[in-house]
Amino acid sequence: MLRLPVGHQPAPLKQPPVSIGLTPKLCCLHANICLGMLARKALTYSHARLSSTRSIQNPLPAWFLRGGTSKGIFLKEADLPQDRSEWGPIFRGIMGSPDAEYGRQLNGMGGGVSSLSKICVVGHPSEEQKAAQDVDVTYTFVQIGIRDSEVDYSGNCGNLSSMIGVFALDNDLCSPRLNSGADNTTATVRSYNTNTDKIIETTFPVEPSNDIVTPVLDAPQATIAGVPGQASKIVLDFVHPGGARTGKLLPDSLPISSLTFDYDGTKLCTIKASLVDATNPSIFITQAELLTLSRSILGPDFEKLSAIDIDDSRVLALLDLIRKSGAAAMGLDPNAQAQPKIAVLSSPSQDEIDAGVDLVIRALSMGVPHKAIPMTVGLCLGVASGIEGTNAWEVVRESRQRRDIHATDIGRDYLITMKHPGGLVDVGAKIGADGEIISASVVRTGRRLMKGHVWW
Repeated sequence: MLRLPVGHQPAPLKQPPVSIGLTPKLCCLHANICLGMLARKALTYSHARLSSTRSIQNPLPAWFLRGGTSKGIFLKEADLPQDRSEWGPIFRGIMGSPDAEYGRQLNGMGGGVSSLSKICVVGHPSEEQKAAQDVDVTYTFVQIGIRDSEVDYSGNCGNLSSMIGVFALDNDLCSPRLNSGADNTTATVRSYNTNTDKIIETTFPVEPSNDIVTPVLDAPQATIAGVPGQASKIVLDFVHPGGARTGKLLPDSLPISSLTFDYDGTKLCTIKASLVDATNPSIFITQAELLTLSRSILGPDFEKLSAIDIDDSRVLALLDLIRKSGAAAMGLDPNAQAQPKIAVLSSPSQDEIDAGVDLVIRALSMGVPHKAIPMTVGLCLGVASGIEGTNAWEVVRESRQRRDIHATDIGRDYLITMKHPGGLVDVGAKIGADGEIISASVVRTGRRLMKGHVWW
């Protein structure tokens, strides 16, 4: 007997349709046909989702974690199909995408903004990979489109990367590398990110007990902008982050590039930008350059402005044209919104300089102004600030000169302080004597939010 899914049961038949000349036998046949049609209609709804993933359990074991200023679903690779091409329908179902009409993802775990529409898949490295790269776990980051069906594997998430080691220890995916300190014991987990072919180390407090090592996330050690309260300090070190996608720290070998693009089919425009690929490829432009360009092509509304408003829809459209031009110059797909990202840099005010701010940044993520900063963009900016000639280096140099600090004091092992809409964040980098970026680092916090099962 065919059973209809809950919510698709047909309404009871009030009277046999004898008025049109059907016999009782034909009435039963007619009812069965109706039932079959309704069942087929109900099953069609989920056919596309189930056709290639029938053997995968639904719901799936899942963890919901905060890392930095992002939240995401964490899954074990062993619970997913071996064929990655089958992951898309599962991930879209988990997040409630696409939500073209409302953009809120209310039918899933997403939150209608890019920082809440993320998934991390964590697994074991091969024995060969363990030996060659000395890594403990591997992970793949996935950015899920909100209004569209995009499932993007092109980049990494610095914020959620902070919780990979914690997730790995909580689920016995690896053994910890313990570091004994005067005040506490920490563990370091070396993770291989499949998106960028890079290694990220996370170090965080733990509590060893017999043979069990438990990550401690509620020690009052650090605060981060955008998240209330204090929590344990999680240190992220991105090892040799240069060339994460393009193979080169400066994809076009220049600290400043001229990007040319067609605006509205009527005007050829040019803007100066720094194209930097560290942790994730990013395009940096200055507010002064963007304001000059906006005044020339967006009309009289912009002529008297002293600062640009990137929330303006006209400015957002212009920034996307710049981003696409930069993507092409970096050898990346201009139509992939997740990578590269674009950010606008500006000099801090005197009060901000006195408070130690080196530069101010507004970043876009998936075409929308970010409420804080994508951490990989922040790390990329930290690296760019140490590369002489980039616009980030120029802004930091100017700010430190106004604070009576010479630009050369940035050094080869440095921190810069940037201001974003959510507050302040310090990012750092280590540069070798030959100019190679040894690592980029940042402090994050995280929290376990949920452990259970998620329907897709």
